[in-house]
Parts: sequence; C-alpha cells; structure tokens
Amino acid sequence: MAHVVVASAERTVDSPADEVHRYLADTRLHSRFLPPPFYDFRAEEGGVGTGNVVRFKIDFAGGVRELRMEVTEPEPGRTLVHTDTGGSGLVTTFTVTPHGEQALVNITSRFDGETGLAGFVERIIAPRRLHRVHGKELARLDAYAREQRAGWQRHAGWNGPRA
Repeated sequence: MAHVVVASAERTVDSPADEVHRYLADTRLHSRFLPPPFYDFRAEEGGVGTGNVVRFKIDFAGGVRELRMEVTEPEPGRTLVHTDTGGSGLVTTFTVTPHGEQALVNITSRFDGETGLAGFVERIIAPRRLHRVHGKELARLDAYAREQRAGWQRHAGWNGPRA
C-alpha cells in the first residue's frame, strides 16, 4: 500500500497578498523563484492562473524527473494548485493569506510514495528535502517582492514613512 508523502513550508513575504499571488500565478515570473533542483521550466499553455500548463525537470532523490503541471485556482486570488498530469500524484498547493501589509505564503506538496523499504526511506527523507526546497523558493519569492517594492519606491520618489 502506497503512503502519501507531505511536505510544506511557510513564510511571510514582504509584499501585499494580491501582489504575491500575482507573482506566483504568472508563469513568466514563477520560474524566477524555483531553486535547484528545479530546472528547464517552461510554460506550455496559458500565462496567468487557471489553465496554465507548465513543464519542468527536477533532480531529486538521485534521479531526474520531468513533470507537467496543470494549474487551477480553487480560491481565486488566494490559492493556486499545480497538479501533475503524468500520473505521479504530485499536487503542490500555494496559499497566499493577507498578513497586514505582507502576505503569509504556504507551499504544500503531496504525492503517493513508494511501498516497502524504498517507501519507508522516502517518507523520512523526502519531506525534509522538499521542506528545504520550498523554503528556498519562498526566500526567492520574498527577495523578488522586496526588489519590486524597492524599485517602485525609487520610481515613485518614496522617502520612507512620514512622522
């Protein structure tokens, strides 16, 4: 019997929730946040939000796997779900929650794990590795959001909060 493997990470991102959601929903931007082991990211269909289909490779657990993910948005403006169309059972959910002037972002991945000894090892190692990978993705997202905010503030001539 296969076991479901779950890994997640959460972080506050220094940008309003609607902007953060827009960054994640736009396939032209989302690839900027993906750390190694992800590579060769490309959009096949769509561009923003529901209906996007993206393909990428991941070098994880000693092997390269190509994934084709279909994007849905069960809660527009808040939740994006990437589901592998190739039968791996991988589902990654991005949830963006307003947190004052910032956004709380959670990334959770679930997939059907192996059985037997390989499954036992996978259930121990995969969540930790995926948690680190998701953490790096969130850090990159936060850095991008800060960069965008700083650029906007420079462009607008913003000098900081007034007393």
